[in-house]
Amino acid sequence: MTWLITQAVINGILNGGIYALVAVGLTIVYGVMKMINFATGEFIMLGMYCTFLLYAVTGFSSYALIPGVIVLMIILSLLAYYLVIHPVLGRDGNTFIMVTVGLSFFLMNVAQMIFTATPKQIHSEIKTASLAIGTFTVSLPRLIAFLSACVLIFVIQYLMKHTTLGRAMRATSENAEVAQVLGINYKRMFTFAFTLSCVLAGLAGSLLTPIYSIYPSVGSIFKIIVFVVVVLGGMGSITGALVGGLLLGIVEALVGTLINTNLGPAGIFVVFLLVVYFRPAGIFGTGNRVA
Repeated sequence: MTWLITQAVINGILNGGIYALVAVGLTIVYGVMKMINFATGEFIMLGMYCTFLLYAVTGFSSYALIPGVIVLMIILSLLAYYLVIHPVLGRDGNTFIMVTVGLSFFLMNVAQMIFTATPKQIHSEIKTASLAIGTFTVSLPRLIAFLSACVLIFVIQYLMKHTTLGRAMRATSENAEVAQVLGINYKRMFTFAFTLSCVLAGLAGSLLTPIYSIYPSVGSIFKIIVFVVVVLGGMGSITGALVGGLLLGIVEALVGTLINTNLGPAGIFVVFLLVVYFRPAGIFGTGNRVA
């Protein structure tokens, strides 16, 4: 039983890293723009399809294609921002909810029209590879995805805390109008925050291509869990997103292993309800919006 629990915790931590990576992007958008992007799952899907297209053209490993995926995701996120988000800036939160939900369905349907609903695969030599650590087994693709996610999260944390751009984004998150008076172009900060969020989601999708099949609704698998991670960790807290992602990954793996595989998501929502009940602002939440 001890071996089973430890193996489940290892698997949960690896999954939680990806949840945390996408949740960090959502956290940045919420902190800077005071909005939640309900199309985040679809940007994960776009990242997977971008990787698939580049793989079909070049035949390279999905990991070697990451720079190309970043470029494509920047282009797609800027198109989404200027065509969908920018026209409704300054309106209430309900408007952002409606436009991002609409964007979510639009992207899903466009992907289905272009690629059909037939799942796609990226063939990789390491797809089924694993590492033996003592008596425990670690999936190599999941380990690579986890380590990559951790590196990206710490880079984002450094960016936000120790660079001029990060300080400008944090100032915008506190009060966009005051930030503008101080010489900060808050609209440019909005653009950067949204683009960064979408690129992080796309990178998560690219890292998951050796693990998951690619189909138009694949982002729905992660969408709800990532929103739960953001709220659980504390809205606007990057540290909270990381801790919340790891925690929910472990809970999902333990419940799925010890009780029933299909009950993993149920375990996530039980933990979520308990944390929200006893600490409504989240684990690291303060009630204030901070990037």
